[in-house]
Amino acid sequence: MLMKIVQISGLRKNFGKIEAIRNIDLDIEQGEFFGLLGPNGAGKTTTINVLSTVLKPNAGEVKINGFDLLKNPFNCKQSIGIVPQELALYNELSAKENLLFWGGLYGITGIKARNRAEELLKIFELTDRGNSLIKTFSGGMKRRINIAAAMLHRPEILMMDEPTVGIDPQSRNQIYDVLSDFSKNGVTIIYTTHYMDEVEKICSRIGIIDHGEIIAKGTLEELRRITGSAETIVIHFERKNDQELQKMKNEFGELITVFDDKIIFSTDNVSRDLPMLIEKCAASCISLTHIALEQISLETVFLSLTGRKLRE
Repeated sequence: MLMKIVQISGLRKNFGKIEAIRNIDLDIEQGEFFGLLGPNGAGKTTTINVLSTVLKPNAGEVKINGFDLLKNPFNCKQSIGIVPQELALYNELSAKENLLFWGGLYGITGIKARNRAEELLKIFELTDRGNSLIKTFSGGMKRRINIAAAMLHRPEILMMDEPTVGIDPQSRNQIYDVLSDFSKNGVTIIYTTHYMDEVEKICSRIGIIDHGEIIAKGTLEELRRITGSAETIVIHFERKNDQELQKMKNEFGELITVFDDKIIFSTDNVSRDLPMLIEKCAASCISLTHIALEQISLETVFLSLTGRKLRE
C-alpha cells in the first residue's frame, strides 16, 4: 500500500469575511499525479499556497510527508518544490546561475549543486543554453527552467500552479514527458491548470474544487460515473432558433450544454436519446450539419458538476 504523502482534513482559509477554502478533506498518495481543477476564484491557488506554507490556514490539519504543516513547517518545505504561476527567475542571470541560486536556498552548493544543475539542464533539453541569460529564452524555455529550479533539491512533492500558461504546444509536450518521468520515479505532483486536455493526458486522479470545496474527486472514469453519463451526443448546427434552444436547455437541465454552433448532450442511452434530439431539432427549425458520438470529456464532466466554464 502506497504512503499517503499529503493528508488534508477540515482545511479552511479565510480572507476577512471571505471563505477562500472550506472543509477540504483530501489524501494524495506517493507518486500520484493529482490534477486540481476549478473555475477562477474557486480556491485552487489558495490551496496550493497553504500546502506550500506560504499561507497559514485558519483551521484544519495538513500533513506533508508525515510532518504537521503548522508544527514542522521547515520539514514540510524541504519535502516540496513549488512552481508558481509567475516565473521565479532572474533575467540577468544564466540558466545555470538561476539553478545554482535556488539550490543555495536549500543548502545545496559546490559540486553537488553544479552536478544537479547539469542533470536538470539535460533532462529539460537545455544543456546547450545553460550559460545563456534567461532574458534571451523563449517563454517555453523559461517555464522549463522554472520547473527545473523547483526540482533542484530533489523534493518528494512538486506543487505546480498553472505551469504551462502561454507556451507553445511543443514545449508543453516536452514538459508533460518530463513530469511523467518524475511521477514514475515516485515524485508526487499536484497540478493546477486551465487546460482540460493536460489533465486528461497526464493526471492519474483529479479533484474538482468550487466555492472553496472539493466537490468531486477520483479518476476520470470515476468522475464520469458520478455524472451518470457515459457518452455525449454532439450536434453541430448551421441555423438556430435561440428561443427553441433555450426551451431545450430548460427541459433537459444539466444534461445539455449549448455553445455557439453545437449542442452537447450527455447520455447513458444513445439509441434512446439520439432520435429524440434529432426530432426536437427538426421541430424547432434547427438546421443540423453534423452529428457525432463521443466519450464524455473532462470538460463535460466539469460543466456538469460546476455549472460554469473553467475560465469564468
